[in-house]
Amino acid sequence: MPDRRTSLVAIYPGSFDPITNGHLDMIERGSHLADRLIVAILRNMNKQPLFSVEERMDMLREVVAPYANVEVDTFHGLLVDYAAEKRATYILRGIRAISDYEYELQMALMNRRLRPEIETVFMMAGEAYSFISSMLVKQIIQLGGNISGLVPPTVETHLKRRILGQDIE
Repeated sequence: MPDRRTSLVAIYPGSFDPITNGHLDMIERGSHLADRLIVAILRNMNKQPLFSVEERMDMLREVVAPYANVEVDTFHGLLVDYAAEKRATYILRGIRAISDYEYELQMALMNRRLRPEIETVFMMAGEAYSFISSMLVKQIIQLGGNISGLVPPTVETHLKRRILGQDIE
């Protein structure tokens, strides 16, 4: 691995409550664009997540294990301050639809104002994943729908345990 002072470090932030196959697609593709990709879970006290930060970290670590240059971390406060602390070159963000772009553009411009040395890079969601969101996955399983193919199998097991009280072997 290259010297960390000269390596390309990227941050892929999110709540990942839960991680979806869309997130995993972004992580896989993003891992090819950086020497180190840090998947960073925002500790947001204003949200009521389904899974604790620790549970989300465990699930993420399990599904990103095949990617040697991907690590999992958490942060609170401003993303650009965290990115600067980690010596990140850029922030990776996924775009699924126009509505995502409008929000992400606003955040990217504010981040640039705060830390102009850190770029935001937008990646289009893969076609197969452009409709998936963590919120939608949780709604589908709560209403008894099938979430196979929307989340990694291990995450599906965690969701079924948490929401449906099922133990799946």
